[in-house]
Amino acid sequence: MSMSCHGFRRKLEVLQGTSAPKGPGPLGYWGGLDPRRVAAFGGCGAMPEHLELQHLVDLSAGSGDETLPNLLENKRPLIKRCPYLGLLLATLSSLFFSLCSVIVKSLVNIDPMQLAMFRFIGVLLPTIPIVIYTEQPVFPEGKRILLLLRSIVGTVGLMLSFYAFRNMPLADASVIVFSVPVFVALFARVFLKEPCGIWNTISIILTLIGVILITHPPFLFGDDPGAEHNQNYNSLRGAVAAFISTIFGANAYVLLRVLKGLHFSVIMTNFGAIAIIQTLFYSYVFGVLCMPICGTERFLVVCLALFSYLGQILLTMSLQMEQAGPVAIARSADIVFAFLWQVMFFNEIPSKFSVCGAVLVLSSVMLVGLRKWALALPTDSQLRSKLGALAR
Repeated sequence: MSMSCHGFRRKLEVLQGTSAPKGPGPLGYWGGLDPRRVAAFGGCGAMPEHLELQHLVDLSAGSGDETLPNLLENKRPLIKRCPYLGLLLATLSSLFFSLCSVIVKSLVNIDPMQLAMFRFIGVLLPTIPIVIYTEQPVFPEGKRILLLLRSIVGTVGLMLSFYAFRNMPLADASVIVFSVPVFVALFARVFLKEPCGIWNTISIILTLIGVILITHPPFLFGDDPGAEHNQNYNSLRGAVAAFISTIFGANAYVLLRVLKGLHFSVIMTNFGAIAIIQTLFYSYVFGVLCMPICGTERFLVVCLALFSYLGQILLTMSLQMEQAGPVAIARSADIVFAFLWQVMFFNEIPSKFSVCGAVLVLSSVMLVGLRKWALALPTDSQLRSKLGALAR
């Protein structure tokens, strides 16, 4: 027997003991977050995740959104018991996302294109009930070309990042992919005519220096006869894939800014559906479509989708309890986990150049996060005055 959407919503209200807001609203664990703040989160499970998070930082910095105090008020008892719970959840989300990178690197018998397809399945399935519940138009007029373009660009960016994980040390690839938010200011300046201030310029320069140190190109540093070369790596191919991935990621981020008026479930549904078709087509054309072997491979494929989903939930919950700026900084733990997993699972000791480059990139991303956090604070805030020049 079918149930109307209104009846379904009333049942949820009774079960939750609260009244659902009038009009469309997120479902379940998404319920405490303003759709405008989550709109960019639409591709989080499918793109390099910090990219979508950084978009949330920008939205909160310039949107005049006053819903955050109300959100925090609803979570106040829980926050009082554990004031750093939001940051803890953000760190846990980094843990799950970094484990996704480990799985991608470990499944050497499955092409990254096909792994991306399985990852997108994990993004799409949880989103379908949300978009049905909120009664959002799945493919709204006037936004279709942008949604299609955003999905294509985001999919290519993720596939390239997967190829980078496969052809480079895990930590090196993770650091380069993690630098996406820094380059967004450059493309936002080109396409959206947004200002690119001194702090953004400094971040871009530091990141470029960090990427050069990580890739360690022989034409700049010469060949290191004492270095160990892994026969499974193609460092040049991996470095090119990682850097181009950041370019696609940054442009996907700019497109998300244009689409920020759409509900996050619409963006996620389109992203997941189009990406699955796109990766399936690529896998078929290049002849890499195959069924994972029974046993460990299938288990890890399921874990890939599951960890993506868990990381997405934890990141959303952290944004319900904490401002986006501190969460963005906490998400920097992704790089720390990448270095840890590289040593633990792959027995690869990072070089001094990789460590120095990672420090520069991490500093740049944290600088961007701190600045956006400072700009989001009230003008009379003591914390904003302490952050000084970053808030100007």
